[in-house]
Amino acid sequence: MSKIVIVGAGAVGTTFSYTLQISGLVTEMVLIDINKEKAEGEVMDLSHGLFFTPPVDIKTGDYSECKDAAIIVITAGAKQRPNESRLNLVDRNIAISRGIIDEIKRYTTDAIILMVTNPVDILTYMVSERFGYPKDKVIGSGTVLDTARFRYFLSANFGLDSRNVHAYIFGEHGDSEVPIWSLVNIGGISIEEHCRHFGHQCSKEIFEEIASKVKDSAYHIIEAKGATNFAVSQALLKICQAIIRDEKSILTVSTLLEGEYGIKDVALSIPCIIGKEGVKKRLQPTISTKERELLISSANSLKEIIVKL
Repeated sequence: MSKIVIVGAGAVGTTFSYTLQISGLVTEMVLIDINKEKAEGEVMDLSHGLFFTPPVDIKTGDYSECKDAAIIVITAGAKQRPNESRLNLVDRNIAISRGIIDEIKRYTTDAIILMVTNPVDILTYMVSERFGYPKDKVIGSGTVLDTARFRYFLSANFGLDSRNVHAYIFGEHGDSEVPIWSLVNIGGISIEEHCRHFGHQCSKEIFEEIASKVKDSAYHIIEAKGATNFAVSQALLKICQAIIRDEKSILTVSTLLEGEYGIKDVALSIPCIIGKEGVKKRLQPTISTKERELLISSANSLKEIIVKL
């Protein structure tokens, strides 16, 4: 038996509920929202599609449902407004998240907390360090989606399947994120070697444009349709699969750093091995001096917010 509790019946929470239902990953899923009628309507709609999906028990509930959950996915919070940075959400979402964690702790400290609400790095830090939940069981969705976007834009540039492009975004899930060009490889071939054969696709201007597209994707989507929900739900499913199946997948989740790259006392994204305990190991692949400097700068920008809090 496997159970996931989703806190928040907004755009991300409900889209993830649907993604989870059709995946067949779990036997039980529970949707919790302060607006109980909204949550009940979403569960009713999902349940009517059970004829077409793998069997799963779908229901609404309160926080007592967390007591035997494997993962609690927190998507509840104020929405990011058009042209608003994720960090600007911090004052509105800290109080919401603290209340949620206090309720969860009444019933469990065993479940993995998957923090999705923005600013995800700040909230992952707060849940790990300030809200009293066991820090080794707290991870943020981090730059898993940013990394997927990076691979997508690279693959589009080179006309290749994105699954054959390996690349990572480190740091904040936000404006100070760091594309790690030194680790980009395509089918095992470094991007430098690849560019020797496809130089017309490798100008500095093209690479800067790709990095900008990755960083600004959410802003464009929010401006166009009000919220990002489909791709982030797929990213959350990937993280949950790694936990439930103990896959030991390498994903750029947000986690509390303890000296990696000389950074500590802040949560941000680096490659981590993810399994049933959450983060099994934080990895430190060799990156360029400039990339390391940018990563430290990203950490410092987050620390400035934490100090104010």
